Amino acid sequence: MEVLGIDIGGSGIKGALVNSITGEMLTKRHRIPTPEGRKPKDMARVVSEIVKHFNHKGPIGVGFPTVIKHGVCKSPGNLHKKWLGLNVEELFKEATGLPVTVVNDADAAGFATMNYGLGKDKKGLVIMITIGTGLGSGAFLDGKLIPNFELGQIPYKKYKKIELWAADSAKEREGLTYEKWGKRFNTFLKYVDLIIAPDFIILGGGASKDFDEYKHCITIDTPVMPAKLKNQAGIIGAAAAAVQ
Repeated sequence: MEVLGIDIGGSGIKGALVNSITGEMLTKRHRIPTPEGRKPKDMARVVSEIVKHFNHKGPIGVGFPTVIKHGVCKSPGNLHKKWLGLNVEELFKEATGLPVTVVNDADAAGFATMNYGLGKDKKGLVIMITIGTGLGSGAFLDGKLIPNFELGQIPYKKYKKIELWAADSAKEREGLTYEKWGKRFNTFLKYVDLIIAPDFIILGGGASKDFDEYKHCITIDTPVMPAKLKNQAGIIGAAAAAVQ
């Protein structure tokens, strides 16, 4: 089945057509910058523009960068406060006139990795961490999703949440080298390892493609590997979620 996968991020909203059986991207990725203010109506308009770009008439899967429960936003995260309590699925359905499934963005990336990538057939507790504007996380036990595992929300020192200190956006904002940022990210992984003791950690998002630059900073015993799908995982996984 041909599904439109859309990955919503703090800086960009990306989409592509995906074969939901094989996980193959059928088109090049189309990206539109996330509107300033990150308000619901503005972002819904961009989603509609992506649908029109592909002239798509079928199901849509959307990876959304915060907690989603039964289609409803439970935390605004790095977005505008108007998202809180909003039914995101209904908003995007109205904007596009098409069936829409919305899941947490890290859960979407996890769907891709567990169905088509490095996590396929892996047993035990597998954690998918997406490194971008924030630190998203998806949890899978014996291949089954445990939704809304938002580990980036852990408080850390003076920071309300550790992702403000250890996400890729912090690296860019503060002009950190991969060496300095890698040590911060390793601190985050130490907390993940201590709190939930996963069997395997898979990294996705933009910074996953540069894994060789900071892998020497990672000191936890749990195996940590970049996703083969890298920053395409959000789009592919959103499409997979739409048919699951």
